[in-house]
Formats: sequence, structure tokens, C-alpha cells
Amino acid sequence: MLYNYYMKNNFFRLSILSVLLLVCATASAQITVVRIDGPKIYLDISSAKQKIQKGQSFKIILSSEKLINPKTGKNLGNIYHYSAAGQITEVQPLYAIGELTDTQSLAIGQEAVLEDATPAAPAPQPDQAVAAADNTSSQRPKVTYAPVEQEFISVTQGDVTAPGAGNIITLSSDRQVTVWSRGEQNTLHPELTYTLPSSGEPLTLSAVPLKAETAQIFVPIFYPNRQTIATQILENRNGRLEEIGSLGYFVKEMGCGKAKTLWAQKPFVSDKYPGSARQVTYQPEGFSVSKESFSTQRNWLTGLTRYDIEKPGSNNLIYTSPAGTLRIVLQNGKRADSKDLFASSPNRVKYKQEILKFYPSVQAFGPQGNATIAAVENDAKIGILAKMFGQYQSGKIHFMQYQNGHLSVQDTTPLDGVIYDTACSDSAILAAEVLSNGTSRVVEILK
Repeated sequence: MLYNYYMKNNFFRLSILSVLLLVCATASAQITVVRIDGPKIYLDISSAKQKIQKGQSFKIILSSEKLINPKTGKNLGNIYHYSAAGQITEVQPLYAIGELTDTQSLAIGQEAVLEDATPAAPAPQPDQAVAAADNTSSQRPKVTYAPVEQEFISVTQGDVTAPGAGNIITLSSDRQVTVWSRGEQNTLHPELTYTLPSSGEPLTLSAVPLKAETAQIFVPIFYPNRQTIATQILENRNGRLEEIGSLGYFVKEMGCGKAKTLWAQKPFVSDKYPGSARQVTYQPEGFSVSKESFSTQRNWLTGLTRYDIEKPGSNNLIYTSPAGTLRIVLQNGKRADSKDLFASSPNRVKYKQEILKFYPSVQAFGPQGNATIAAVENDAKIGILAKMFGQYQSGKIHFMQYQNGHLSVQDTTPLDGVIYDTACSDSAILAAEVLSNGTSRVVEILK
């Protein structure tokens, strides 16, 4: 009797434990639809047990019904009715994006099931022939996206369509702002577009989330008739890019990924030169600039950055000097130049008979005191610093470090097109290059 009691008691406990484990396992495996945007399905994968990979197939559970044995009344489980198969196109830490042709029967809160993952494609590698020909050629992996029928004069990355979306944002010479998502086989798919006013010439763009989880887009524009520069602010509102304000400053982002900040300078405070830089902030009453400032050495914000290059806390200024070298301002006030010349960007405008030079952005990343600097050099067809766009033939990204009082090139990534601008994400340096046929493409050089 005592034996039967313990056996029954243990069996009861084991049954309860098994049910709890089954419930926990089922709950942890749930993948839920949290957003539907046309053919795009956003899935919460934060509780998924299996690893989700790009290219994986999935189906959405549309409905279910219990299967009952009519003679015994026994519940045999559920019959599930599924949608057509879709494919995962993007994977973030807590969510994934999939695409389905027909989403009419879908609803937020439905669950998804995934098929076995397909092996991930290997990361693109640098051109081995180029690397063998030049000892300084970079071995950094890079992703080159398919060409687009635009002339990109600026590029950046930000969460515009949704938190964590990691959109690529470009500005073209014909005043088109485009927000892209990454597609299969290194393609870019346009998600949002905005055409800037024809009265101005756009110069560059930035994307920083100052007032919400998603990023606002900042586009400085030169107005020839008024001989001034102002920055137009765009935001995604219900799936459309709309202007939400403007600032009477030249504005540019600084930094990488989540650490990016936004800075502004008053244009033309001294002849053709801009003023000191002040950080842009947002309060309930709108966008504004702080009182604290730093000197840009009479440079526009496109061609400089600040970072702890010498040592932690040094807050060095790195910029392209008028002589064409890259220059770092040391803590003791002295300056150190690179040995290499860096041709200026073809993105320029005419102000009071003067040509304004907007150098490509300088990026800095890595550990403080041992940082890496990424700078652009555009090669001129005639072997000198070119004055016009047509005289450039190709560009390259130099990765440099400050060592023994000098800025020295450690490795170089050559590109096929002329580089207008660069940006810095958490994992890569982004470059916008214009090819000889007039098309453009974005290149991500992994850190």
C-alpha cells in the first residue's frame, strides 16, 4: 500500500512537471506577427528556441481546430491551417522581417512556424588580385550592393521605417532622398522617398533619432538665390517622409551607429567659412542647438570628426586640411598630418564667386587611444587634386592609425567609383560611390 502511494504520488508529480515543461517549451518557441507592412511581415523572435536565418522559409498559422475522435471523444490534437510560404529577408536581434505575396488573411498576434534553415551565404571577400598587387590593400570583407540609377552624393544608416530596421538612406544629385531596405543578393529596395525643393542644392544628409525611437533625416541645402544654407528635417509619418521643420544651420552627424550625435554650424560667419559646431538637441518645443561649442578650424562638418585618438579623454579633432592632408589636433595644441594627400569630394557649390569644398566625411572607430580613422581619397584622372567632378576617375578608403606622432595608413580598400561621402554604422564603414556610367552603389566595408 505504501509503495503504491509513493508510486502514484511520484507519477502525479512527474505528470505535472512534464506538462509544465511542455507549456514552457511551447511558449518559448512562439514566433508572433507584430506588424504587417504590405508584403512585409515583422516577427517577434525574442522567445524563439531555434536560430533564425536569412533565407529561411516560414508560414503563418491562420486558424486551428481540434481533431476529436467521434466514437471515443478523445482529443487527438489540433489541425492547423497555414498561409502560403514566405521567406525571411532580414534578421535583427529581437525580430525578423519576412515577405509574403498574399497578406490579406493575416493579422497581428498570429503565430508563425519556420522550416529548417538554409546555410548562410559566405561573406563577400576583397578582390584577391588587387590584394596581391598591393601590400597595403585591405583584407576587410565588404558588401557591395547592386547599382542604382541615381547619382549618390551622400549616404548614412538609421532606423527610419521601424525601430531596429537599420535602413540605408541616400541623397542623390537630383534632390531625391531615398530610404532603402536590404534585399536578397545584395540588392537595395526603396521603402520611402522624398523630393527636395528645386530652389536649392542639397549637400549631404544625416539620420539621428533625436525625438523618437526612429531616426529623423537632416538635409542641409544651399539656396543660391539667397546665398545661404539651411537644413530641412524629414520624418517617417504613417509610411511617408514628411518635412517636420528646418534649422538655419549646416547640420551633419558625427560618430558611429548608436553613438551618433548631430552637430550644427552657422554658415558663412567669416567670409566663406562656417562657424563653430554646436550639438543639436530636441525638446518638446522643437529642435535647437546647445550653447557649448568647439572650433572646426574653419572647416565644414562634412570633413571632420572628434574622437579619442591619442588616449582616452583626449577628444582629438581630425579633419582634412586645405593642403589635402588629414590632420589631427593633439592635446598639447600641436598638429600632426598624414603623409598622404586626400583629394576633395566633387560635391561643391559656388558662393559669391568662391567654390566651397565639402570633403567626404572622416570616420573614427575602435578602442580609445588605439582608434582607426577611415578617410577618403579620390584619384584624379590627370594626377593632381581635381577641381571638377569630371576629372575624378575612382576612389579609395584609407584606414589609418596615429602612431609615433604621425597618421599612418595601415590598409586601403580601393573602390571602382568616385566617393562623395561616407558614414559609420556599428559594424561597418558605408561609402557612396558614383560609377563612370552615372549609376551609384553603396559599399559596406566591415570593421
